[in-house]
Amino acid sequence: MNTLHRRHLLLAGCAAVLAGCGQAAGEIAAMPKPVDGATACDLDGMLLADYPGPKAQVHYAGAATPVFFCDTVELFSTLLRPEQVRAVRAAYVQDMALADWDQPAGHWFDAKAGLYVVGSRRHGSMGPTFASFAALDPAQQFAAKWGGKVLRYADIKPEMADLSGGARHDVKM
Repeated sequence: MNTLHRRHLLLAGCAAVLAGCGQAAGEIAAMPKPVDGATACDLDGMLLADYPGPKAQVHYAGAATPVFFCDTVELFSTLLRPEQVRAVRAAYVQDMALADWDQPAGHWFDAKAGLYVVGSRRHGSMGPTFASFAALDPAQQFAAKWGGKVLRYADIKPEMADLSGGARHDVKM
């Protein structure tokens, strides 16, 4: 075995070990799960399939299944609260450049990598929502058409994820 080949094997082995760091024994990478007609919101029990706008899911360490949110504002409200102490393995939102606003399905991506249009005229299940996008151009196009400001995940502050008054926007309750 030549030196170059051994180096590649050693580097590949180190990469595999590092990829597993931070995960509990037996845990594999959390992949987004599809939404079906029975998938309910963790906060209020609303069925995700019954409402428009981007959805979210969070995979907590030690949990076999994710929790779902019928609105991205609920995701941010949950993750940015100071009392949030559960270890998050992954959080996903839908790319609204690809998903249908009125019946969003699939097109999940890492929430922390996303861009969000805050303050648009488009409403989700709980009224005003944060439209989620995987790329800047579609987010800017959405903001130009529907209003709002494009922000990165890290720019969203807890006070922006206000859930008060969401029920008054819900026409199906």
